[in-house]
Amino acid sequence: MHAVIETGGKQYRVCEGDTLFIEKLDAQAGQEVKFDRVLAIMSGETTNFGTPTVDGAVVTAEVLKNGKAKKVIVYKMKPKKNYRRKQGHRQPYTQVKISKITV
Repeated sequence: MHAVIETGGKQYRVCEGDTLFIEKLDAQAGQEVKFDRVLAIMSGETTNFGTPTVDGAVVTAEVLKNGKAKKVIVYKMKPKKNYRRKQGHRQPYTQVKISKITV
């Protein structure tokens, strides 16, 4: 069984046992989170699309850890004007493991 969920402004295709990195959630490691914005459910030959979400469908996941991604360097420069700005950014994330998909 597969599901398409929406969280953090992005859509993910998940199945039970998947581990994925999503936008940071307000949850600690070991806690259980539920995603109720389920856009579609695929089970064998049948597919159920929501308008916009599937009623009563919930995807349950366990938070494994919170962290930050690798640093991305943002460099701005204007030639011949002696303008240079270097800035780093580390995007926070939450790593979750999908434990159950219920319809």
